[in-house]
Amino acid sequence: MAIVVLQDFPGGTAAQYDQVSQMLNLGGKSPKGNLFHVAGPVEGGWRVVDVWESPEALSEFMGKLGPLAQQAGIAQPQVTTWPVHTMLTPQGYGLGG
Repeated sequence: MAIVVLQDFPGGTAAQYDQVSQMLNLGGKSPKGNLFHVAGPVEGGWRVVDVWESPEALSEFMGKLGPLAQQAGIAQPQVTTWPVHTMLTPQGYGLGG
């Protein structure tokens, strides 16, 4: 089951996000299991919203991301997750519905 993950990083910055992105070395592509990713500044920090194909895919990626984020000095995020009911894309393909 696909899930949405909202992460708020208190005090997070674009520079920290870019540093970790570079360390992940994904070549500008989503990691395996990630269906959607968007990130940007919010009041007081940085926000990331992802859709993952499964909780297991998220867990596998977090095993790689966690140590890199810690190395970059990024605070632990406040995380909210929920199951995807519907996901629409510009081409009209998506999940559920």
